[in-house]
This record gives sequence, structure tokens and C-alpha cells, in this order.
Amino acid sequence: MTNLLVVKVGTSTLTDGRTGRLQLGRLAELAQTLAAIQQTGWQVVLVSSGAIGVGAERLGLKERPTTVALKQAAAAVGQGLLMSWYEQFFRANHCTIAQVLLTRSDLAERNRYLNAQRTFQALLSLGVIPIVNENDTVAVNELTFGDNDTLSALVASLLSARLLVLLTDVAGFYSANPRLDPTARLITEVDRISAEMLQQATRGGSGWGTGGMSTKLEAARIATQSGVTTIISDGAQPQSLRDLVQGKPVGTRFNPQPQCTPSRKRWIAYGLVPRGRLFLDPGAVVAVLNRQKSLLPAGITQLEGEFQDGDLVYLCDSQGRELARGLVNYSSLDLQRILGKQTTEIQQLLGDIELPSTVVHRDNLVLS
Repeated sequence: MTNLLVVKVGTSTLTDGRTGRLQLGRLAELAQTLAAIQQTGWQVVLVSSGAIGVGAERLGLKERPTTVALKQAAAAVGQGLLMSWYEQFFRANHCTIAQVLLTRSDLAERNRYLNAQRTFQALLSLGVIPIVNENDTVAVNELTFGDNDTLSALVASLLSARLLVLLTDVAGFYSANPRLDPTARLITEVDRISAEMLQQATRGGSGWGTGGMSTKLEAARIATQSGVTTIISDGAQPQSLRDLVQGKPVGTRFNPQPQCTPSRKRWIAYGLVPRGRLFLDPGAVVAVLNRQKSLLPAGITQLEGEFQDGDLVYLCDSQGRELARGLVNYSSLDLQRILGKQTTEIQQLLGDIELPSTVVHRDNLVLS
């Protein structure tokens, strides 16, 4: 694994929380710090929020846009402004940058996913620092990353990064919300992100950003399952990134999981957008979770959503808890007709001798 650092900086870190105006001193300090880290032999990718906030401020908007059209207009204005400042500050530190705008579709299609990977690798091999953002100008609600925390985790997974740092407006992950509970303590190290931790995390922020601690924990979950050490740290002190790459304790460290998910299965689990849910009976739950078996029609009790064969679906227990994700071999229309049926009954019901025997094959299934 190469020394590849992915840093995500949020809108609340880059801008004034009241007006959305860029804090240029912080941008300059961030650029200087990342340039210094690159000079020590690390490759660096920066995932930067802020385009919508900067655009909204330039357009005279008093609060963050809420409609898709207005967000896209603000992003179109703000992205160029944001990149012009990055170019100025990184050039002052003798660094070349590149703008990389991604949509969810770029990672949801396997060929485009691999092409994005090759593009990043080419830029990094040339000593360039890619600056990544969601392409908000053309993104639609159905196919968005939702926030740049998720995007940064997907980029870290795509590139098999060594370290992902999420810079935010708190010092790390706390036992409670530090803004509301004076007894909240900073948790310095996490080996496994539990369901209780995800439930505890609350959305917050300045009103200009889109994420919160819950999205950062989800990003950490994606990254650590991909073998990437993840750290949540205070964005008001970008210079602390130098300590982080040296292994010094800063913020909250989330350790990578011992068994890293293979590249293709990472793409299945995180690159695609789930289109539906399959609910499994107890026998199918055991077969999928404990016996490493494929999912058969007989083990499905019901389904939700409309999907085509080849789409990604959630596999859930009877209570709706997600157990796994996988590529389905049937459309929702056909699958509805064969729920709970034995394999020998499928041909008679659907009249197609070429139909697969499995609903989700084990090779196309990733445990959650």
C-alpha cells in the first residue's frame, strides 16, 4: 500500500458559519500543510466541500439553497471561485492541482469506476494533488453521494488509501454531543463502529454544510472496511495533519478492519445505489451470514422497491435490519412471482430455461 492520504474538508471548516464566506487564511494554511506532507513522500488527494456555500454567498443568498435547481446554480458559481483560491494557494507552495468532479454514476458503472481509478493514479504519478468534489451542477437527488464524507470514503476505497482524514468543526467523536453535554469525553480510538455509535451520532453543523457526525461515522465504516485507517479531527487546525501522517494521536482514530473487502466487492457494496430490499426467512439468514451460501428464491419472504436484474439490493432479516448487499439476478416483477418457491418450480412459473437458480450469487454478495 502506498502512502496515500485522502483529506476531506467540510463547508463548516472552510467558511464562516453565519455568512458562508470563505476563510482564506484557513485555505492557505491547509494548502501549505498538504504541500509539506507531499514533499515528505506522501501522495495527497483533497476532497473539498464549499462550492455551494461560496456560490450562495456570491449570489447574495442568506441561507443554504434547498431546491435542486438553486443548489446547482450556486455550485456552478462557487466551484470556479473555490478552485481559483486553491490554485493560488497551492501554486504559492509549488504544487500543481487538478479539479476532479464526480457524480454517483461515475462510480456506479464498473467501467467508469475503473476509469476514474486510472485517472486518479495518473494524476498522482505526475505529482498532482487532485481536488475532488461532487459535480453538484448536474447531480440529481436520486444519484448523489449525499455528502462529501461519503464521497471521500469512496475515493479512499477506490484508491486503497493508507489514511483518510475527515476535518470537521469538532475535535473528534465524543461520548455525547459536546455542544450540549459538558461531560462529553473525546473517544480517541475505535476498533469497530457499532450500531449504538451510529444511533448516538447526531446531525448538526452550521446550516451551510450537509453532513454531521452520523455521516462521518458512516464514511469511517466504509473506509475501515476497505482497509483504510480513518481519523476525525478538528479542521480549525490543519497543521495537525503533519502529526497524523507521522502516527501521532490526534482526534479519533478508527482502525481498519482485519479482513479487507476485495476491490470488486467494495464497488458492489459502496459504489452502487441500492434499488430495493429483500426480506429473508431465518434459514436464509443463517445460510447467507454463517454458511457463505448464495440466496435462493425459497429463502425470501417479501420484497420492496422496483429493480431490474443486475441492480443492487439490500438483504434484510424479518425486522428489516440490513445483513448484506448484492446484485440481484431477477427483476422485482419476476422475483415477486417466485418468492418462497423451490428452484425446480421457477422454470414452470416463468417459462425460461435459462433463468439462474440463485437470486443473489455469493460472488456478488457483500456482508454489511
